Amino acid sequence: MQTPRNDTSHPRPRLDIARLAPAPYRALLAVDAALREGPLAPSIRELVKIRASQHNGCVLCVDMHVREARHLGESDERLHQVVVWRESLLFSDAERAALAYTEAATQLGPEGVPDAVWDAARAAFDEASLAALVAQVALINALNRIGVPLRTPPGAVTHAR
Repeated sequence: MQTPRNDTSHPRPRLDIARLAPAPYRALLAVDAALREGPLAPSIRELVKIRASQHNGCVLCVDMHVREARHLGESDERLHQVVVWRESLLFSDAERAALAYTEAATQLGPEGVPDAVWDAARAAFDEASLAALVAQVALINALNRIGVPLRTPPGAVTHAR
């Protein structure tokens, strides 16, 4: 996770990747659009984006996906508790399985995603939704790895929705 910065001398990203690498950036956005049309529930899609982005320290993505989740009708109470979802009583079994998978796939320890985490996700989702979850977590991690190094502040990019 990034350490907090009080430095406000970087109000813009370090690099405009959308302008300088437009084809790869558009390809990432196309994957996002395809996932929005897929079988994964919008609430789960946004929860996993938020949780991965919290782990990766991507302020742009946390801000963007909390706003998107609110737009989709997510409650502030649940959004405040994403960071402590294991202790919260507000998440369904499917949401817990998705969040556990997200954390395991984002952190990727020596054993990758543990069998118990995978088995819980497999039990919670049909194969198409599980495949969409895997792709969604991979995509948000890729986008976090653009936003964090470029120090992209909230509001600098609007690829959600």
